[in-house]
Amino acid sequence: MPHPQILALGEPLLEFNAATEGPLADDAAFQLGFGGDTSNMVIAARRSGAGAGYVTRVGDDAFGHALMRLWEREGVDVRHVTGEPGGATGIYFVTRHGEGRHAFTYRRAGSPACRLSPADVPEEAVAAARLLHLSGITQAISPSACDAAFHAIDVARRAGTLVSYDPNYRPALWPVERARAVVLRTAELADVVLPNLEEGRLLTGLHEPEEVLAAFARRGPSIVALKMGADGVLLGEGGRVTHVPAHPVTAVDATGAGDTFDGAFAARLLDGDSPVEAAGYAVVAAALTTTGPGAVGPIPRLDTVLAEKATRPTSNGPHPRPA
Repeated sequence: MPHPQILALGEPLLEFNAATEGPLADDAAFQLGFGGDTSNMVIAARRSGAGAGYVTRVGDDAFGHALMRLWEREGVDVRHVTGEPGGATGIYFVTRHGEGRHAFTYRRAGSPACRLSPADVPEEAVAAARLLHLSGITQAISPSACDAAFHAIDVARRAGTLVSYDPNYRPALWPVERARAVVLRTAELADVVLPNLEEGRLLTGLHEPEEVLAAFARRGPSIVALKMGADGVLLGEGGRVTHVPAHPVTAVDATGAGDTFDGAFAARLLDGDSPVEAAGYAVVAAALTTTGPGAVGPIPRLDTVLAEKATRPTSNGPHPRPA
């Protein structure tokens, strides 16, 4: 079996999404789903037509088995997923608070994914992939997982595999000072960096989108896609800055929208789209993800995104400042 085009390393989680809006304590019913930013990314990449595989550890429990069935249904390569006997796969709860806002409650301490280490990195598969995707969450969940991420980057760089990186900063996981040091160092080693504006401001100490983008671009990646929610995406590549407008939808749940952007962007980039074209596709995919509850269920497929994109063509151009 050939190695997949895209390989991601990270932490999967089982998701419990509240059936109604309001605080966690007020919800009596939850919809079972799946999450974990890098898992979402590879599923989005698969649904956008790319071959994708995952590197992680799950428990040999009902939750781990459910995740394995999910990836197999989606056609994700699971050769490098390790089932850990006695391990308790991580879970999280999502509550919604109107206008697409959501909050998370996690139970992941001591999960198998936290025990990722450099020994789990499949060097041959990383070297054979066209793109390796990593996340700041992977680096934050444990020192050994952080070491695994940097080892995978080293293997990828030596092999000429593109490195894609989403900082995905979570304050509950690590202090901002450590996050800043790790994220900015990783940005120096990546080819594609995919921050959102809020975390970009926290990690760079800058405010204006153009300044935040420039701060990441100075670190050396060839592409920076600054995700700005309703203001679209600010794309920097080859010294050019382009604003890609958001795709208007009625948002229900924004869980996983950024991860969907990452996977859709990578899939289209590897299929030959220019960075601007790939971003134009990915903003539509990310927007459609917000129109239903949960991280995975609403991720659209290639034909759906292309059809939606054709109905509302966007115009891209130089970006003086987001509207």
